[in-house]
Amino acid sequence: MFSHVFLGSNDLDRSQTFYDALFATIGGPSGQRDPQGRLFYFHNGSALMLTRPINGESATAANGGTVGFAMASPEQTQAWHAAGTAHGGTTCEDPPGLRPSGLYLAYLRDPDGNKLCGLHRPAA
Repeated sequence: MFSHVFLGSNDLDRSQTFYDALFATIGGPSGQRDPQGRLFYFHNGSALMLTRPINGESATAANGGTVGFAMASPEQTQAWHAAGTAHGGTTCEDPPGLRPSGLYLAYLRDPDGNKLCGLHRPAA
């Protein structure tokens, strides 16, 4: 349903270090910059973009917002979470693991406070 997600960042170099590490765990490429300095990630038909806000004000995280990343396995979800915390992210919510819903979830906040979720749907 979604084509892309655009997030604000106050430090694109810091964001690239963080997101390059996350994308490496899921087989995605490193981020690329466009002439305006925006950071782009393309993987499996979707795009994640990061930029300094165009209004010149500080980037802030969406209160109640979460960006979800599809994971291939619980192990990949764990690696994604570990890469995030090793590169400036912070864990949030419950520790990574299987939830009563049957989903394997891991939650992070990126260095700018955006909430991210690694989600694996085990086979039924």
